[in-house]
Amino acid sequence: MEAYLLEWLNLFVRWLHFITGIAWIGSSLYFIWLDDHLQDPRAEDAASGVSGELWSVHGGGFYHSQKYMAAPAVLPDRLHWFKWEAYSTWMSGIFLLGLVYFVGAEVYLIDRTVAELSVAAAVGIAIAFIVGGWVVYDLLCKSPLAQNANVFAIVLLVLCGALAWGLCALFSGRAAYILFGSVLGTIMVANVFFVIIPGQKKIILAAERREVPDPGLGVRAKLRSVHNTYFTLPVLFVMTSNHFAMTYSHEYNWAVLIAISVAGALIRIYFVARHKGQASPLPAVLAVVLLVAVMGFMTPYTQTDDVTKVNFAQVRNVINARCVSCHSSNPVHPAFPAAPLGVVLDTQEQILATAARIHQQTVVTRVMPIGNLTAMTDEERQIIDQWYRSLEH
Repeated sequence: MEAYLLEWLNLFVRWLHFITGIAWIGSSLYFIWLDDHLQDPRAEDAASGVSGELWSVHGGGFYHSQKYMAAPAVLPDRLHWFKWEAYSTWMSGIFLLGLVYFVGAEVYLIDRTVAELSVAAAVGIAIAFIVGGWVVYDLLCKSPLAQNANVFAIVLLVLCGALAWGLCALFSGRAAYILFGSVLGTIMVANVFFVIIPGQKKIILAAERREVPDPGLGVRAKLRSVHNTYFTLPVLFVMTSNHFAMTYSHEYNWAVLIAISVAGALIRIYFVARHKGQASPLPAVLAVVLLVAVMGFMTPYTQTDDVTKVNFAQVRNVINARCVSCHSSNPVHPAFPAAPLGVVLDTQEQILATAARIHQQTVVTRVMPIGNLTAMTDEERQIIDQWYRSLEH
């Protein structure tokens, strides 16, 4: 019953995280687009402090957006803030991380073939990475490095590479990817909470006092906002990465993670430039080339040696010993109230129907059994490999 209730809690929190994430990322991408499409205002509007304007049409109505570089002479009674989308996404995401990867650390977080960690040590290290990632990033933003965008980008890329490598050297590949996204997501939300929103509040306070606001507030907020938009696509990738075992299970999973993240950032760079009418295709081309290179690098090795005939009874014994505790119509493993992804391996017909999937997960990607909970051996994987390849012949 406990596993059943946790599964429903997982569903509700994941749904909430998905909804709030759409709201946050959607508003973020919209305002980047809006800011990059503003045109010079009319003379009378410029005289009142408007720095840019945009006319648009949507849903049968016309919209007129205006941006004030400083606060308007009279603040409106009602001012909309865009912050709770970010906070709700982070809170639901951290709760989901704890529910799946901390409560279920033995299943999803720890891989003893990667590192021998206790549950307490693994959870503690994961939290340290999340908190430490923000501290290091924030110090970098306050350092002279932040004054040179190109140098800062290179340093940030190197640190992200080190982060990916460190996580993949300590945790299961699946958990490492999620934790990488958690670190970037925490940085994004902390930018909103500690820099962007406080800066906006100080600007409003200065306007209410008829004072000239500190221009540095807007500069710092803009810097963090730009970083957030380039983190967006890498974070979205890792949010879905658990569906693609070929990436996080690869021998060089950390390099795959960084390459795909860089491709995502390059795609975002292209679209930001496109909004400004400066759309050089180079970033998009580099992103495609990088992704194709990753695909080629990850291409699984195909054996061409003779196939040894394997008796189905041998395969059945391996599956019964290593797989059926979870992949059954009545799983006995306490973490799974139902067979994961609905894959049931109780009968010969079910095993044969799922042969390609079994081979992919246990031999090609080696992500099953998850965390190798049932200690499948290399010899047993070889049995499955020989059996599957004999089916192809």
